[in-house]
Amino acid sequence: MTTDYVLAISGNDIFSGGGLHADLATYTVNKQHGFLAVTCLTAMTEKGFEVFATDSQVFSYQLASLKDVPFSAIKLGLLPNIDLAEQALDFVKAHATLPIVLDPVLVCKESHDVEVSALRDELIKFFPYVSIITPNLVEAELLSQMSIESLDDMKRAAEKLHALGAKHVVIKGGNRLDKEKAIDLYYDGMIFDVFENPVLTENNVGAGCTFASSITSNLVKGQDMREAVRQAKSFVYKAIANSNDYGVVQYEKD
Repeated sequence: MTTDYVLAISGNDIFSGGGLHADLATYTVNKQHGFLAVTCLTAMTEKGFEVFATDSQVFSYQLASLKDVPFSAIKLGLLPNIDLAEQALDFVKAHATLPIVLDPVLVCKESHDVEVSALRDELIKFFPYVSIITPNLVEAELLSQMSIESLDDMKRAAEKLHALGAKHVVIKGGNRLDKEKAIDLYYDGMIFDVFENPVLTENNVGAGCTFASSITSNLVKGQDMREAVRQAKSFVYKAIANSNDYGVVQYEKD
């Protein structure tokens, strides 16, 4: 039985632009009931924007509390360490028949240190159990261990991620390849689809989270994967157009 219950396993954004705030807002706009397992808290300190992982036992209690809820889909965002990623993976395996969207986030993703490398290996373990992965260009580079400088590079990286077990892949290119266009690449193992929109100048904080949670909501509605991605791209474009100083603003659909 399909319900309107959707789970977000994601982190807090202290400024409420991205993370769990974007996920729950997207579910609400789509008239779905969002449940939540929080993976981290954040704060702006003298060191900059800091991420504080949820206590392992507390995270375990959260997942145990939710194990019997009849979700119709799950979206995973920031998993800040190996312990929490392993717990989330066990939960995903127990719900692997559902549509599951993995938006892989690598903490300190500009630094190729041991923790990032270990977390990369852990995230790859999710690939066979999720419906689609939605990395941005930086995460796609880290996960595929390839440099991406062109659309052809994006295609090769998508093929590599598919070969690692991902059934469907969307690489969020942003405007890195073309300053005038926001380019995303979708790959289902056979066909590439390129989705483009003009680059907007408004704040886009939370756009990646909103994109992944919008795909999740669309899958709950029964859309096929390509259409779910296409509509999510349009949804995010309108959200960015209505953004404020702290992030994307969800709009009401007609």
